[in-house]
Amino acid sequence: MTSWAMVIDLDKCVACQGCSIACRFENNTPVVAPEQAQKGRAIRWNDVFPDPINPTEETGEYPFVRTRYLTRPCMHCVNPPCVKVCPVQATYRDEEGLVRQNYDRCIGCRFCTVACPYGVRYFNWYQPEWTPELAQHLSPDAVTGPGRSEGPAARMKGVVEKCTFCIHRLQKARAQAEAEGRDFRAADYVPACVQTCTAKARYFGDLDDPESTVSKLEQSPRAFRLLEDVGTHPKVIYLRAG
Repeated sequence: MTSWAMVIDLDKCVACQGCSIACRFENNTPVVAPEQAQKGRAIRWNDVFPDPINPTEETGEYPFVRTRYLTRPCMHCVNPPCVKVCPVQATYRDEEGLVRQNYDRCIGCRFCTVACPYGVRYFNWYQPEWTPELAQHLSPDAVTGPGRSEGPAARMKGVVEKCTFCIHRLQKARAQAEAEGRDFRAADYVPACVQTCTAKARYFGDLDDPESTVSKLEQSPRAFRLLEDVGTHPKVIYLRAG
């Protein structure tokens, strides 16, 4: 059984925020006014912020400057608290370990945002609006079906959203493999943040495959997970900076 996971090497991450920008454009993430962002209403599927464990943002002098930042997508937990508290099964964990969010089922109760210990679930306080310039770049991709709307599909006011590991890319990769008459390969599926990382600090793959890069990196002495003691068993693994 496939178990998708991500590894982020903090020794390589330069906090350029390219992953955040790629995520926003790939997934049509709404933009809120600055005054609303100050109230905690910004939607950041892939946030970048100073490492709380090593709070000094930069050390050294140019050109030998070292940054210590952390990037935080959804953890896609093996034991996700958000799934347990959702009264309508709008959020669920699929057979490949992805924690998904069905906008059509969401009733906006926000139980999941409270239950998530990582703070990576976001509520739409407003109906998303786009300037004509931004509207030209909206992704047409969506994961839809009867009573189901996921991925970059347009979200409405009053629903919760979060990082999906670019689930639409998985579906497109499988469809492409089928069209080409070949088997789907794990390497065919790459989230936007991983693809765009200029420092090659992100890795993605099948954690259940012992030969995969993510499986091998999980065994590194530098490997750790956020809030390991709360029992969620996140599928995003970090490698400590040296």
